[in-house]
Amino acid sequence: MSKTAMIRARTELKLKSKVERIFEALGLTASQAINLFYHRVELENGLPFDLKIPNPTTYHAIMDVENKKNLRSYSHVETMLKDLKK
Repeated sequence: MSKTAMIRARTELKLKSKVERIFEALGLTASQAINLFYHRVELENGLPFDLKIPNPTTYHAIMDVENKKNLRSYSHVETMLKDLKK
């Protein structure tokens, strides 16, 4: 058996409970899930998902949606598609 090391981390209680229910449904313990994550980081030589900072245009669009500003609504798809072609 290979040597093992202890990992200690803090996380939100609600998040831990929700995630551990998902692990249980997948048949995994938290330790097994953490080991899977570590193996994927090793395999990918980085995080196994993209982390990106949005460009200014995307950031402003996200802020507009969150603040419900500068939004358009359409009652028909055809009207929206015509507007998008402009």
